[in-house]
Amino acid sequence: MQNCISFDLFTFVSPKKLYMAKTIQQWFDEYSSNHQNAVNKSIHFICVPLIFVSLVGLLSYISITPPNFNHPHLFPYFNLAELIILASLIFYLRLSLSIFIGMAVFSLLSLGIIFLVTKYSLVPLWMVSLVVFVLAWAGQFYGHKIEGKKPSFVTDLKFLLIGPAWILGFLYKRWGIKL
Repeated sequence: MQNCISFDLFTFVSPKKLYMAKTIQQWFDEYSSNHQNAVNKSIHFICVPLIFVSLVGLLSYISITPPNFNHPHLFPYFNLAELIILASLIFYLRLSLSIFIGMAVFSLLSLGIIFLVTKYSLVPLWMVSLVVFVLAWAGQFYGHKIEGKKPSFVTDLKFLLIGPAWILGFLYKRWGIKL
């Protein structure tokens, strides 16, 4: 058993607390325990990616570029969605290189979808994102009602990051890609 003092990206860990990180498989096993029902799993396969993309859309409205910054080539427009994606990718990289690569690809696809909706939709991105976000979460909670178990993030907010990776893990298993 290895003991180490750690600073977790999303949760402050006291220097006095010895902490051992979970493996990606441990995260998946724990997440799977709340997702046994076939209907709930199917709902998650649809709603989790929709929540991810819609959240990226909503957070893309929050600029973190310094106001009145006149050098876009030195510090281009940067938004909260991109910052959270980068932080999430660090979390995934700590767990699994293959999950990191898959989530990086999915994140880029999500940013591409956001770009296309912004450019071609007759409805503003924030409105599309908000409607999709609310409906997808309603689907998630309906799935958990069917399952009879609370969502995993109730016990640990990191499960909000594990959900998309868990779906990717299923795809990897089907395609023969190792975690």
